[in-house]
Amino acid sequence: MKYDCILFDADDTLFDYGMAESHALNYAFVHFGLPTGARDYAASYQEINRALWKDYEEGRITSAALRVERFNRLFAAHDLALKPEAFSDAYLRFLGEGTFLIQGAAELCRELTGCRLAIITNGIKDVQHARIQGSPLSEVFEAVIVSEETGYQKPETGIFDYAFARLGLTDKSKVLMVGDSLTSDIRGGMNYGIDTCWFNPLGKPGSPEITPTYEIRSLDELLEIIR
Repeated sequence: MKYDCILFDADDTLFDYGMAESHALNYAFVHFGLPTGARDYAASYQEINRALWKDYEEGRITSAALRVERFNRLFAAHDLALKPEAFSDAYLRFLGEGTFLIQGAAELCRELTGCRLAIITNGIKDVQHARIQGSPLSEVFEAVIVSEETGYQKPETGIFDYAFARLGLTDKSKVLMVGDSLTSDIRGGMNYGIDTCWFNPLGKPGSPEITPTYEIRSLDELLEIIR
């Protein structure tokens, strides 16, 4: 195999975050007596959440603050008499149940038995560990590295230092970072000096400043690269 170790992003690379998010929003709103809340406010929530996660990538907000602030902003925007802290707790509990996989993820991991596999993800530790442990991929990864546990987030080099130390890796030429985000996964891998593979199923336009080593539309294309 061309690479000894594959570092996978989790959300929207192997795990379907959109489905997990929809599941969590729906059940949280139902729990608080608003059965149509997910339908009514999902678009607004996603816009707010995306902006805050960008702030997190760039070090302007902590994950602890983010998890409550997104609902604080949502409820303020729509005059909802809900407590952001309590809603966030319920939402995260339901989000941890979101073990939905991207098409081809399980099959890909089964085919990669000759490689060491690990997850390196920006996210909330309890949620990410719950989702991965509850999924068909629970026994696949040698390590699950969550930004909240390391003190760094992609694209910071510190999270890659942590991953290399945790896995005992020394040869950067034998490690591949695979993810869907140019700004966190691909930029992070580039900054660290490892090869990168951009999972871009929707054919989004690239960036002249961020150039992945490879680009794929479906997960099974990764096998051709690695072999």
